[in-house]
Amino acid sequence: MSYLFRRAGADDVDFLWVALYHASYAAQLGIVDPEALHDHRELARYVDGWGRRTDDVGVVAVDADTDGPVGAAWLRLLTGDGKGFGYVDDRTPELAIAVLPGHRGRGLGERLLREVLDAARGTFDAVSLSVRADNPARRLYERAGFRPVPAADAGSRSVTMRIPLMRPAGDI
Repeated sequence: MSYLFRRAGADDVDFLWVALYHASYAAQLGIVDPEALHDHRELARYVDGWGRRTDDVGVVAVDADTDGPVGAAWLRLLTGDGKGFGYVDDRTPELAIAVLPGHRGRGLGERLLREVLDAARGTFDAVSLSVRADNPARRLYERAGFRPVPAADAGSRSVTMRIPLMRPAGDI
């Protein structure tokens, strides 16, 4: 199977809701489908109004055979009352990333991460994220250069991580 990668735009908002459903622990929270995410402000802020902000940056992976989206990585600058789970400061966007279950284990997450970090370079100085401490994806983020933000997660099951973007993305 081969994949194509392209910048995410306003036409991708429906898929970003699906990707957010898979990126978050929505099912464990009792959220039954991506449409129900609209009612959960703490999660919806990652997609609501996607593409209307000039600083939204995202990449979509598309199955080359079906032309259907199978993964996405996107960044949003979330500040003030709209801060997200991986908030570091008002200049650092937060990463959300997901690969649909049938396409995992093929390096798509790694490629999406590299593509979105490259797309953000020159616009942002750093990127942050929140990941559950026991999530295997944490190893991917560490290989890419993300490091835990000290004391950001006291008493939490999640870890806030940050990567500076001053240098070109290396192999992950």
